Amino acid sequence: MNDTTTTTTTVDAETGPDFSAAIDLYLQAYNERDATRRVALIEQAFQPDAHLFDPPIEGAGHDGINEMFATVQGMFAEHSFRRSTGIDAHHGIARYGWELVAADGTVALAGMDVAVIESDGRLNRVAGFFGDLPALES
Repeated sequence: MNDTTTTTTTVDAETGPDFSAAIDLYLQAYNERDATRRVALIEQAFQPDAHLFDPPIEGAGHDGINEMFATVQGMFAEHSFRRSTGIDAHHGIARYGWELVAADGTVALAGMDVAVIESDGRLNRVAGFFGDLPALES
């Protein structure tokens, strides 16, 4: 039997850290234009030695992640990130979809992140991927 049903795992206090809190803080920080508030959100969402990387840009540590967010905000003025899917998580690793949305609601870019969260509830590594998965070559 071929079962194509996708199962989303909910992580709670008994089974591990709450991914949704850290991921939603991360996206809130990405959207925050005030540098002081953005840094405070980054410190809440990420461990001090965290690493965030997307195909064209990356940031390491709180300062590097803040610089990355400021750079992307400059490239995509009046756009914001939002989570577009639930969170699929197990063993301290999660994946979820996101969209970069213009002020008029147009989706400029979509993709998926894979994130590692530590026992303190903060993100340690986040790898972003753009677009759909590539087709299988035959």
